[in-house]
Amino acid sequence: MNRRDVLTGIGAGAAMLLADGFRIRASPRSEFRSADLPKLAITIDDPTTNAPALYDANKKNDLLLATLERHKIKAALFVCGKRVDSDAGKILVKSWSDAGHMICNHSYSHLYFNAPKLPFDVYRDDFLKGEAIIAGSASFKKFYRFPFLKEGETKEKRDGFRKLLADHGYQNGSVTIDTSDWYIDERLKARLKKDASANLDSYRDYYLAHVWDRARYYDKLAVEIEGRQIAHTILLHHTLTNALWLDGLITMFKSKGWLMIDAEQAFKDPIFNAQPEILPAGESLVWALAKQAGKIELRYPGEDDTYEKDAMDTLGL
Repeated sequence: MNRRDVLTGIGAGAAMLLADGFRIRASPRSEFRSADLPKLAITIDDPTTNAPALYDANKKNDLLLATLERHKIKAALFVCGKRVDSDAGKILVKSWSDAGHMICNHSYSHLYFNAPKLPFDVYRDDFLKGEAIIAGSASFKKFYRFPFLKEGETKEKRDGFRKLLADHGYQNGSVTIDTSDWYIDERLKARLKKDASANLDSYRDYYLAHVWDRARYYDKLAVEIEGRQIAHTILLHHTLTNALWLDGLITMFKSKGWLMIDAEQAFKDPIFNAQPEILPAGESLVWALAKQAGKIELRYPGEDDTYEKDAMDTLGL
């Protein structure tokens, strides 16, 4: 696959076999009638205008928006201010707002809240600085997503920031399905840096299989904890990997009986009112509720590059 194919091959994954042996087929929305179907909303973190020389940032952004438009899905874009604090960044955020997607706060500097030496007021000010970057967007919504999904390592920081969010009219923009899509993207870009014409089929297949595996895991946790099908929010990133294969990912979920819904609709599910009393606070909301219930053995953190490295090494990815 050459560089031009990398930029234009967004639909390549739609016809390929996945690791579990199912072929992706689109399913008409009219088939989905049951309230018991698993439901999924797309949320995307860290939009950026920066791009390696191997691909164009505008093309990447256009591919992501085109995929969502093709599937008639409204996502939530969680903006880290420092990545779009420029004229080009303002144009990028506006392109999502103009398309009707939620524009939400993901801090300014992407600080690690669980760091013991990070003062609360520094994190608070960074949160407010992040809001200032996006508050003028027509589709700005007061949802905050903690960088790294870390919500405080002490009760004082956890509860203090929850109060701050409430005082400013915010809701936690929680993830229910966590993924390591960002790590797959790092490996993909490293391969392209070495060989711009590399065949990317194996990366696509690994990405789809990884996301599907994580979705099944967190959905099973949710049903065990809540006793019902919830509206899921999945964590993805503004990356080349998703630009190329988000179409295949959405088509995969539809083919497996999941109902794709808008992010704003998903966040109305009562589960997003939960505030798990765990420390350190954070991770997937489903993970945190399972941890609070104390019934299930869980790895910590919920997702990380270390869980994918050996498998990708073995596959030569």
